[in-house]
Amino acid sequence: MLQELHIRNYAIIEELVIRFDAGLNIITGETGAGKSILMGALSLILGERADSNVVLNKEKKCFVEGVFSVSQQEAVSRFLEDNDLDVTTELVIRREIASSGKSRAFVNDTPVTLTQLQELSVKLVDLHRQFDTLSLGETGFQLAVMDAMAGNESLLAQYRKSFRQWQEIQRELSSLMGRISSDKKEQDYFQFLYNELEDAAFRENELEDLEAELKLLSSAEGIKAALAGIYEQLQGQEPAIVQQLKILSHQLQPFGDQHPKIAELLERLHAAHVELDDIADEASHLSDKTGHDSARIEQVNERLAAGYKLLKKHGVKTTAELLQLKQELSGKLEAIEVLDEKAAELQARLGAAETAMTELADRLGNARKKQVSPLEKQVNSLLARVGMPNASIKVHLEKSAPSISGSDDIDFLFDANKSKQYAPLRKVASGGELSRLMLCIKSLVANRMDLPTLIFDEIDTGISGEASRQVGLIMKELAHARQVICITHQPQIAGRADLHLFVYKQSLGSVINTNIRILDKEERIQAIAQMLGGEKPTAAALENAREMVMN
Repeated sequence: MLQELHIRNYAIIEELVIRFDAGLNIITGETGAGKSILMGALSLILGERADSNVVLNKEKKCFVEGVFSVSQQEAVSRFLEDNDLDVTTELVIRREIASSGKSRAFVNDTPVTLTQLQELSVKLVDLHRQFDTLSLGETGFQLAVMDAMAGNESLLAQYRKSFRQWQEIQRELSSLMGRISSDKKEQDYFQFLYNELEDAAFRENELEDLEAELKLLSSAEGIKAALAGIYEQLQGQEPAIVQQLKILSHQLQPFGDQHPKIAELLERLHAAHVELDDIADEASHLSDKTGHDSARIEQVNERLAAGYKLLKKHGVKTTAELLQLKQELSGKLEAIEVLDEKAAELQARLGAAETAMTELADRLGNARKKQVSPLEKQVNSLLARVGMPNASIKVHLEKSAPSISGSDDIDFLFDANKSKQYAPLRKVASGGELSRLMLCIKSLVANRMDLPTLIFDEIDTGISGEASRQVGLIMKELAHARQVICITHQPQIAGRADLHLFVYKQSLGSVINTNIRILDKEERIQAIAQMLGGEKPTAAALENAREMVMN
């Protein structure tokens, strides 16, 4: 609900604070008094483009602020949460315009973009003007009307949950199929690389071990000769070094107990004799095992060549890195197989989700179809009441591809003159016709839809008498469920007001300003009498006005 509108330095308004009530708020005033200026100022906080020409005093900025009560509006709360704005029961929207035309917008003192302001405003205010493009012609609103008539709130919530689940599985499957398609192109290459490494069958550290073995094989003759020389020197020749050590030990043996140092020398000679004897035996043993093996050298070279080729191909340096690469390729190949299995699982889930969604969509569609005839009859009856006896609507409902609102395509068709030639509303209905049609439809669903504040700007143009009275009655009925603000020239409508605001011009020296005030009962009677009978109403007009206000 719009509680207050504060306007400063806009057009011919120096400063104005307007307070609104729940129910039916009527705004009247003479032509040119500034009623349309009020709507222009309100449009700024609804997200319309700013124009520097509206700034009254170029040395100050223009300021328009609206205070809204939003305690029970879920759509507004969701918007605030989605846009990281404070969720409060009172919402303050402010628009500031500099003399340069640059503007800024704020929601509860937090800066917002014009797009955000426009998205929020449609959840707060539904502004109907004579020549506006109204939401009545939009499929989303038309389906919402049918669902309100059918009481589909719970069913629609179930369907939307099911539709989003179906969409999510679709997106997941599409993404997965893209990955599979990409991976399949590489699968053959991965398999080739893996097979190549598998066939090579390298064991851990094999290439490093082969390099060491090749060095040994290449030096076999030299090693054998060196080992033979060692053995020959230590034990093979006469006198052999080992034998000489034994002789020296025997020569010193008799003196071992005569001097402690000689005993130590004897021990060392004995140890040297044992060690050199062991070295000679080991050298002989190694010499017997060492020899030039041309076949083995060729075999090792071939194995190393294969290994070096793979190292170079994959840009690695060790056997361990080749084995790691083989393991990674194996993992990739296994992952591709797992993706195929997951795709099959998602296909099954998608089919089940589509079946559940389709069932709910069919139930929605059937519930909507049942309301087509009742809606047509009730709206057409109301159209006759508001001065459009020859007009009628027809609801065209047919199956369509699934969307967030179901699997139905809808169009409200309109015939203004009993021609039986129905066409979409947006193509054939005039501004006044659309506004009155919107009033009729919203009066039917006001208690079942989360409607914002409804503002009607002179939708009564072209009607009078009984039609005006009926418009007033319908607005009064509509205002029981939602706040309604109406600018009117019709006394029959003004007489239904819960709050009557009067717009007027006042002169302050050479300056003319627009102002507004709330009328009490007697002032209302006078204002309505003037609407009936002119500037100086007759007694009959005053009595008629009193009857309108009192009733």
